[in-house]
Amino acid sequence: MPETQKQTTLVWFRNDLRVEDNLSLHNAQIQEHPIIALYCFDPRHFQTTAYGFQKTGPFRAQFLIESVLDLKDNLKAMGIELLVYNALPEVCIPKVVSAYNVTSIQLQNEWTVEETIVSKAVKNAIPKTVAFQEHYDQFLYHPKDIDLSFSKIPQVFTLFRKHVEKYAKIRPVVNIHNVTNTLTITNTTTVPTLESLGFLPFNKPPHSAFPFKGGTTEALERLESYFFKTKQLGVYKKTRNGLIGTDFSSKFSPWLANGSLSARTIYWQIKAFEKTHYKNQSTYWLLFELIWRDYFKYVSLKHGNAIFKQQGILGKAYDWRNDTKSINAWINGNTKSSFVNANMMELKTTGWMSNRGRQNVASYFSKDLLLDWRIGAAYFEALLIDYDVHSNYGNWMYVSGVGNDPRDRKFNVNLQAQRYDAQGKFQKLWLQPSLF
Repeated sequence: MPETQKQTTLVWFRNDLRVEDNLSLHNAQIQEHPIIALYCFDPRHFQTTAYGFQKTGPFRAQFLIESVLDLKDNLKAMGIELLVYNALPEVCIPKVVSAYNVTSIQLQNEWTVEETIVSKAVKNAIPKTVAFQEHYDQFLYHPKDIDLSFSKIPQVFTLFRKHVEKYAKIRPVVNIHNVTNTLTITNTTTVPTLESLGFLPFNKPPHSAFPFKGGTTEALERLESYFFKTKQLGVYKKTRNGLIGTDFSSKFSPWLANGSLSARTIYWQIKAFEKTHYKNQSTYWLLFELIWRDYFKYVSLKHGNAIFKQQGILGKAYDWRNDTKSINAWINGNTKSSFVNANMMELKTTGWMSNRGRQNVASYFSKDLLLDWRIGAAYFEALLIDYDVHSNYGNWMYVSGVGNDPRDRKFNVNLQAQRYDAQGKFQKLWLQPSLF
């Protein structure tokens, strides 16, 4: 039988850019057909949004390119070719299905509006006989294991956390093995460059808190270093609100966001650290943060498109403004708060900002400047290397008073600066870098 006539399984990679602990790849291997893989640089991801920002800016674009290159190498080592297209999935996937007699497509389940539209478009463009199998693979606690329907997800994080900690178990990582039933194809596709995606080359400042590259290889090296070489995990709770340097926090979020690293992998490595070394508040607190990440995904599953609406999931109406001068002052670090300005300059020049910084600049945007929080969320989407739709919009709603914070707090950015940057080192670093 000619190679192209064999029944083939296609793994369509989206935000699960890893070989290790990948449920779609695992299920493809169970089917025992030859496997090919595909990733699409969807042109829509690089268009300008209604708020005037590019959906994916240069920092995340470069990180994505690095992640896909690493994925391609890792798949190649297993005997699987990764086809990479700079095209609409609903255009290129049907051609691949036809060319390689694809009978099954394995992919990660995405449920937010834009991703759902793309999934439906692909389904409508391929034969009905092709199995389209989606898997929830971006969670710490799998939806089937939490003993809660999406409609019953609590409105308060603490209730959700206590429930899953008591009633749910975290699954083991799934085993992936090298392919023996291979498909020989000529792969002439290439991963696009930053320039071919329309960006100019850039250099990050040497004092960037996130100097790391994309891809599973770098993610696992970071995990090994942060956990076992430096044992920074053991002091995470004490240092997590830091502002300067690479090791005040784990920095796992960019790899988690595009799926180069799974939450389950981190969890089981935390358990390995606790078994080998010790268990304390810090080892638990990193798990605590992973549960927060899960929670915003479940909030998104529960509330759907409400997470993108001005009144949020609470339906609360504020007198939001849309003032271009104020927005640009915030973006360019020209507000009345030097602490806000420093964080915004870090974001603008590196694509990274600390969790403490994000809470403060978001609160300042919505509660001090009284600007429409969705504009700030769209700017974060463009700039952040670790942009994740659920965490981004969940956190912006939370801080802006239309989400899951029952207290509707406002950050006093001056007091925050005194507490977390008492000597002004962070502010000087980003507002007067020549001093360093």
